[in-house]
Amino acid sequence: MTRLSVNINKVALIRNARGGNTPDLYQVARDLEAFGADGITVHPRPDERHVRFSDIPVLRDLVTTEFNIEGYPSPAFLDMVCKYKPDQCTLVPDPPEALTSSTGWDTQKNMDFLQDVVKKLHAHGIRVSIFLNAEPELILSAKNTGTDRIELYTGPYAESYEAEREAAIAPFIATAIKANEYGLGINAGHDLNLDNLRYFHQNIPALAEVSIGQALVSDALYFGFHNTVQMYKNLLK
Repeated sequence: MTRLSVNINKVALIRNARGGNTPDLYQVARDLEAFGADGITVHPRPDERHVRFSDIPVLRDLVTTEFNIEGYPSPAFLDMVCKYKPDQCTLVPDPPEALTSSTGWDTQKNMDFLQDVVKKLHAHGIRVSIFLNAEPELILSAKNTGTDRIELYTGPYAESYEAEREAAIAPFIATAIKANEYGLGINAGHDLNLDNLRYFHQNIPALAEVSIGQALVSDALYFGFHNTVQMYKNLLK
């Protein structure tokens, strides 16, 4: 079954809004695992508007499933990741001022840079995933970076799903097939939700993991985290 990693950035955003410890980010991470989440994802940004860098060592100690840290591989980010050694590091090409992730890497233009980053992370025993658009022609260069997995940027799929889901999923199927041919693991994330997740999962071969934050946390405002995690996991069976 495809694994569900829950991104807790939006929980941290609510906490930070009042400067206290409500909601308790660490207790939420524990509870999500207890409720069935297969992993916890965080994206510590330079301005720390979501998860803070000081949260990382605490989360590293308490997460018992899979800990995934995603972000732009700046020197400070890489030093932090190599120090705390998450199970997986997902590399995204976001500039510091980005509101959210909005595109994947051009693995052809950034080959040398990504090779160096992947090599450094592998030296610390960290699995690497590269955020990638649904473009089959990028798979060979992604493979050549040395990455273990790609994470398909699913924003365009989610945006077009209601209008024409077969057309929306087509480039993702093609990219996934190519990734399978080259032995790359496949993750996916961005704007996946209760409406579009099942169809995506049914059509992407060998989908290892989805990372979901915004939609899942929003749904939990109505259904509670326990129910919401089970609702998402049921779509991945």
